[in-house]
Amino acid sequence: MTAGSKGGGGVAAARAAAAGPRTVLITGVSRGLGRALALELARRGHAVVGCGRSADHVRSLEAEIATPARHFLTVADVRSDSNMAELAKAVVEKKQVPDIIVNNAGTINKNNKTWCVPAEEFDTVVDTNIKGTANVLRHFIPLMIEKKHGIIVNLSSGWGRSAAAEVAPYCASKWAIEGLTRSLAKELPPGLAAIALSPGVVNTDMLNSCFGSSAALYQSTEQWAPKAATMILSLALDDNGSSLTV
Repeated sequence: MTAGSKGGGGVAAARAAAAGPRTVLITGVSRGLGRALALELARRGHAVVGCGRSADHVRSLEAEIATPARHFLTVADVRSDSNMAELAKAVVEKKQVPDIIVNNAGTINKNNKTWCVPAEEFDTVVDTNIKGTANVLRHFIPLMIEKKHGIIVNLSSGWGRSAAAEVAPYCASKWAIEGLTRSLAKELPPGLAAIALSPGVVNTDMLNSCFGSSAALYQSTEQWAPKAATMILSLALDDNGSSLTV
């Protein structure tokens, strides 16, 4: 974990272990950070509820994840409010209402000057990164309120706290996530907390789209996942409204 992250590694690990097995919803579960995090959490004995857009990638994860019968992995698109409503209904029926939500699903525009980004591409970034997060919150926060507890982790970015050329739509979407999370934190009832979490710099397809071959210089998703899992599992109510970094 970096400066601005939560506490020391030993303290976080102790807090993560003390809470026992939990159910964690991860969006964008079938690739990149979401997939690596799901595999790590399952290895530690937690139940994963996950959704992704690719049926092939979801099936591949099902084949690899530890104790597959414990988890609920399905094809669903966060951009669709009705998909998220159906997912929420399914987790209630399966008695797998999450203790933790990780709003991970995200996308980035191809490097381009702001005025050259096609409208459809800009829409995709906003629809996935901002509205997709809102769709999840709309249908899952009421379930957490009913349980009277829950931790909501909205994945932000270093570019949600700074800026870079040629990724303006992505930067705008992650600045939005920071603001949305802070507002949400002020609205939640006792027992719930919302945190904006930057994953740090990780070698993913999204980083490759920006950095090209230089992305290989950064940590892999497999190196990142144990640190991220420990941090996410250690989050507590007093972290409500925080902006943290793995």
